[in-house]
Amino acid sequence: MPETLIILQARTSSSRLPNKVLMPILGKPMLAQQIDRLSTITTPHKLIVATSSQTSDDAIEQLCQQLNVHCFRGSLDDVLARYYQAAMAFDYNKTTKNIVRLTGDCPLIDSEIIDKVIELFIQRKVDYCSNCAPATLPDGLDVEVFTLSALEKAYQLAQKLSEREHVTPFIRNNPKLFKVANYTHQPDLSQYRWTVDQAEDFDLVTKIYQALYPDNADFKLADIVKLIKQQPELAKINQHIIRNEGLIKSELADQPIKSMMQEK
Repeated sequence: MPETLIILQARTSSSRLPNKVLMPILGKPMLAQQIDRLSTITTPHKLIVATSSQTSDDAIEQLCQQLNVHCFRGSLDDVLARYYQAAMAFDYNKTTKNIVRLTGDCPLIDSEIIDKVIELFIQRKVDYCSNCAPATLPDGLDVEVFTLSALEKAYQLAQKLSEREHVTPFIRNNPKLFKVANYTHQPDLSQYRWTVDQAEDFDLVTKIYQALYPDNADFKLADIVKLIKQQPELAKINQHIIRNEGLIKSELADQPIKSMMQEK
């Protein structure tokens, strides 16, 4: 079986919560905590952290060196290009067929969910499979899997800024070009928000780690849901924040890249 390539995108220049991926949770950078949680994925894989070539992200590369994790550096804003170039750079044996996209603001990511989405992707023999179109899991447990050929086609054809910045919208926006599937979870837990975009998000995630990590470093989805049902005030910390706010903002400001270049 070809090895699955997991590309974890991360940067320090978040506009809403700068340097969030390096903010400490229980004394360890948030990104390091997330990488630890990925270590229990059972699907054979290779992990790459894809960050930007900006000097502000030097610290991410240094962290990857400390953790003995591959790091690729590319465009800050054209994240689609960063993904494609990362895949090309690290596919030494040209055996990689499947790419998993994860983002570095999801320190509660669940390795079992990742394995299940990959399994569905393989079973259905599709070009793209996710658990977020539509979402039935908390924001922060998003997983996307796609073929290397789908990534290449998106890289070559995507024109909108939102499609370059957020990697996969071109695939989702073109159902005639790609065969897609979606992983659905029962019960629907999409009302929860466990990603980190703002200070309230980080506060919630820190409280979850403080409650669960000391007894079980590899706590899972069910453990978090149980905790929140026991302490419902936790979910209220960030419930006012809109899901996928960054993508929505990008789409509202969308214009083709070619037209922008002409304007310049």
